[in-house]
Amino acid sequence: MQLEDLIGPETKGDTLHLAVEIAGLTADSRAVRLGFLFAALAGSKTDGAKFIADAIAKGAVAVLAAEGTAVSVPAGVAVLRASEPRQALALMAARFYGPGPETTVAVTGTSGKTSVAEFTRQIFAHLGHKAASLGTMGIVKPGGAVYGTLTTPDPVTLARLLAELRAEGVTHLAMEASSHGLDQFRLDGVSLTAAAFTNLGRDHMDYHPDVEHYLGAKLRLFRALISPGEHGAAVINTDGAYADRAIEAAHARGLRLITVGSQGQHLRLLNVAREGFKQRLTIKTVEGTRDVLLPLVGAYQVENALVAAGLVLAVDPAASALDALAHLQGVPGRLEIMGEHNGGLAVVDYAHKPEALIAALDAVRPFATGRLICIFGCGGDRDRGKRPIMGDIAVNKADIVIVTDDNPRTELAASIRAEVLAGAKGAREIGDRAVAIREGVQMLGKGDVLIVAGKGHETGQIVGDKVLPFSDQKEILAAIREATNG
Repeated sequence: MQLEDLIGPETKGDTLHLAVEIAGLTADSRAVRLGFLFAALAGSKTDGAKFIADAIAKGAVAVLAAEGTAVSVPAGVAVLRASEPRQALALMAARFYGPGPETTVAVTGTSGKTSVAEFTRQIFAHLGHKAASLGTMGIVKPGGAVYGTLTTPDPVTLARLLAELRAEGVTHLAMEASSHGLDQFRLDGVSLTAAAFTNLGRDHMDYHPDVEHYLGAKLRLFRALISPGEHGAAVINTDGAYADRAIEAAHARGLRLITVGSQGQHLRLLNVAREGFKQRLTIKTVEGTRDVLLPLVGAYQVENALVAAGLVLAVDPAASALDALAHLQGVPGRLEIMGEHNGGLAVVDYAHKPEALIAALDAVRPFATGRLICIFGCGGDRDRGKRPIMGDIAVNKADIVIVTDDNPRTELAASIRAEVLAGAKGAREIGDRAVAIREGVQMLGKGDVLIVAGKGHETGQIVGDKVLPFSDQKEILAAIREATNG
């Protein structure tokens, strides 16, 4: 593709080399190949402009940089500039790879993104569409393949993945939109039909200077990326924190608004009744009142299911989205039931933030006719302020708490536990996560519920700069076998 076909109004600069052929795009100088465009982006740790010479030496024929950046290149290399080079790269990548699935929706929020994206995919599939989801779990295709780890990939990778999905026949895609991805313009090249907001709590304070900045990044999805008019819709969970701000942003943009939840105008939750490990929902719709049996536990899974149904209705108002809720399957590591021992239940959940831990403990409390046992820790090199907060939440909402290691990364694990324990008066401390899990399983009695929180679907534990094999699911199952046979 020629350079002139990649350039839009967001870029300025070289008009002498518009006919140059571009073979690829990247912001990583190590990935540059002959004929590539190199985006010299300024990062938190280093400035991409320092690697321009290296990129050219490897074959870059064009350079994208921020306005005002000093750029020295040999003759024949094109130089482009943009006030927001990250945004310009995202738009260029979209032009280079071409369109993604015809119907693409996104979901943002602190908690629930993964479940909403996957539930939306399942509903689309139930309705007969060839659907996929993209997010923390990787890519889930119609065939069920799962790979990858990034919530919102870099814009070049994202554009390539979306084009590949379309080429494979995927017509409907539900994707997560992280605050990092939105703040860094990674989704600016994606054509979105609708977007949803779940909630907002304390998270990523190592990246965002304050909650207002964090919220602003989330709301970019509605303020800038969804096109106003008949085809641009916003789905808001009225039971989520900061729902009013999301509604305000949608109104200001002129988006079609769909609200769900206890105060929802389109899908209003009237009642929830527990039936074993399922929940019967009574939902008021514009067409009347419906009863739906949701095969999932937890109040927040009800919220996630309604948001997913809202997203489907946003793109197809005539769809039988509620009928599909009865067929939803839970997402690995999200209130995932692992098994029973001695009359008690063991559950794994990804909750690693204060609001998520509250939601997880509140979700399983109704099922604990005995004691609620919580095992959790906090990750290293991340928001330290949440550690005592989460400790306090755990001891106030669970009957027994064991503080253990999560992903200590480069921090001293014992120091992390000490900060958690400062807010968790009366909690036990067992640093070895496997030992803590075995202890929790052995405690189980009739009516007890054990929830192991923090790592969810993860299959590794980050210690220092190494990722060691570790799975909460496998450890729980092994502990149950050991306790049963022992």
